[in-house]
Amino acid sequence: MTPGDLAAKNSAFYDALWSNSYLTRPERFNTWPLVASLLPGSAMRLEVGPGLRPRLPIKNTHFIDASPPAIERLRARGGIAQFGEITALPFDQDTFDLVAAFDVIEHVENDGQVFAELTRVLKENGRLVFSVPLHAAYWTVFDDYVGHARRYEPEALQQLMAANNLVVEKSAVFGMQPNNPRMLKYTVKMLTEHRAMATRWYNWLLLPLGMLFQKRLKFTEGLMDLSNVYEVLLVCRRKP
Repeated sequence: MTPGDLAAKNSAFYDALWSNSYLTRPERFNTWPLVASLLPGSAMRLEVGPGLRPRLPIKNTHFIDASPPAIERLRARGGIAQFGEITALPFDQDTFDLVAAFDVIEHVENDGQVFAELTRVLKENGRLVFSVPLHAAYWTVFDDYVGHARRYEPEALQQLMAANNLVVEKSAVFGMQPNNPRMLKYTVKMLTEHRAMATRWYNWLLLPLGMLFQKRLKFTEGLMDLSNVYEVLLVCRRKP
């Protein structure tokens, strides 16, 4: 799949999803205690690709997204939201104290350019918080359906961070562990053949249940052992 095809696939999926979704407040996610601890001294903030599930506080935070429905809703809540691509952020170098990208980087073919841009707009000693799925062996039909370009091998991820002067301060297991393959195939089938109904079920039942049963994030100082981790959340500092 070419980068253009992947971008089109992502746009089609997320424009449809956000057009029929509600905005979830950042305080409801299990990432909020981490985010709240990083807010002092982070007056200039950017979140890339939040859709309607932002993790940074909405008011006075800059948001970049490729989905018009998400941009409109974020602006209505006081966010400084605009259309843009993660590979060409419309900001000057050394602009932000805190940059976040949750479940975004794996959707882009040119991840070298992604990391270059995220660190370019980040101030020295600023923090980058991001999550990515791990291990190609865990690839599922759902990864393909939602427009993932890859699942990261830990060594490749570490090389990307080192090349961009990022030091891991702490890490945590993030997201859900792999589900039953039959259930994933059924989910993709429903989303493909009955998208409107499947989206309603997700928004009004599955998402609220998932929020209710979220587990508190357990952080490890530095980079944890990623051997059996399905998805990781990393807090990194940009070295001078």
